[in-house]
Amino acid sequence: MTDMPPGLLISAPSSGTGKTTVMLGLLRALRDAGQVVQPYKSGPDYIDPAFHLAASGRASFNLDSWAMDERLLAAIADEARGADICVAEGSMGLYDGVATRGQTGFGSSAETARRMGWPVVLVLDVSGQAQSAAATALGFRNFMPDLPFAGVILNRVASPRHERLARLGMERAGLPVLGVLPRRGDLTLPERHLGLIQAVEHPDLEAAIAGYADFLRDHVDLDLMRAAASGGAPSDAAMPSDGANLPKPPAQRIALARDAAFSFTYPHILEGWRRAGAEILPFSPLADEAPDASADLVWLPGGYPELHAGRIAAAGTFLKALREHAETRPVHGECGGYMALGAGLIDKDGTRHQMAGLLGLETSYEKRKFHLGYRRALLETPMLGFDAGHALRGHEFHYSMILDQPDAPLAKVFDADGNPVPETGSRRGHVTGTFFHLITAEAT
Repeated sequence: MTDMPPGLLISAPSSGTGKTTVMLGLLRALRDAGQVVQPYKSGPDYIDPAFHLAASGRASFNLDSWAMDERLLAAIADEARGADICVAEGSMGLYDGVATRGQTGFGSSAETARRMGWPVVLVLDVSGQAQSAAATALGFRNFMPDLPFAGVILNRVASPRHERLARLGMERAGLPVLGVLPRRGDLTLPERHLGLIQAVEHPDLEAAIAGYADFLRDHVDLDLMRAAASGGAPSDAAMPSDGANLPKPPAQRIALARDAAFSFTYPHILEGWRRAGAEILPFSPLADEAPDASADLVWLPGGYPELHAGRIAAAGTFLKALREHAETRPVHGECGGYMALGAGLIDKDGTRHQMAGLLGLETSYEKRKFHLGYRRALLETPMLGFDAGHALRGHEFHYSMILDQPDAPLAKVFDADGNPVPETGSRRGHVTGTFFHLITAEAT
């Protein structure tokens, strides 16, 4: 596109510094000021975009240099058409990525900012230091000399004296201070083992976001922030802007599980399906709803089935309809959806719950094992419109242990460095499942 609005990228030296609070408060404060704000998330995150949507009123999309090629990145950048400003949230620390280059980069937030021309706003937790924070900020500023840099927001400032000293350090380093946030213990979002709880589960999300916006208005110079925003069309702006480069739907009528147990799907995937004319038919397994009987495909996304395993096991209407569909038409599950398609799931208390039994997979949360990282999968068999041998890119993030995975492997699966991983996915009849969440398929 040729009229890309200016933007900013909110990042930090590491996770846990408060950038999500800043992101949500800024989105809402700009929206309250009459701005049309397009949110983005750098990296593979399917929880934060729902919070961005709630704060901005506009769907948020992921930009991922490891998984995505130039055409897909350009198509997702084009979602900003009609906006006044873009605001992106980084992942982890500003320069954190993987060691081996992916489709267009290493997956860092800095790469996203540089590619889009968005200046970085660095959120610094200055608790336990004062002038020394400037050395950290200066190192981040100079580590990638061609990275656009807007300035810093000082977070968790303890007192006026603390602020004066921290500001003094930033002045000496020549770094603009865009805001100073006093320490408050009531501004954290609830979390669980995968990070934030889902937006739909927050007890009062609207009040929380309104509070973040008030906090930002009181302590951040929004005019300075808007003035710092810049950027323009990426280098491949001449590519089509009609969604042609977004992912294609695997079927015409897709029954999509959608509730507190099944909700992790990347927004660009669903948008691509819709743009191509697919019908997305949501249903809730937790409400014991059957997938639409006319659907060509049933898709169970990831989520938190381990928190709702008893209700899933008791959802007779859902399970019966799912099994009947699988007799003649495809069913696919990702991560939590894959586990729900399996034979059984053991919860954190050691109780085994019978799942759909369409695959033989047995998983357990009784002893948690952390699985995190990018995945590249070479299909062993055709799946959902992709031929055998086609390469898919995705991301895996869960704590379940595989007790048994007896079905034929769906794919040869590798981590970001090309090392094989045992989470190969499974296939049986019309049913397939993966532990990774699909981001894109490589072009052939």
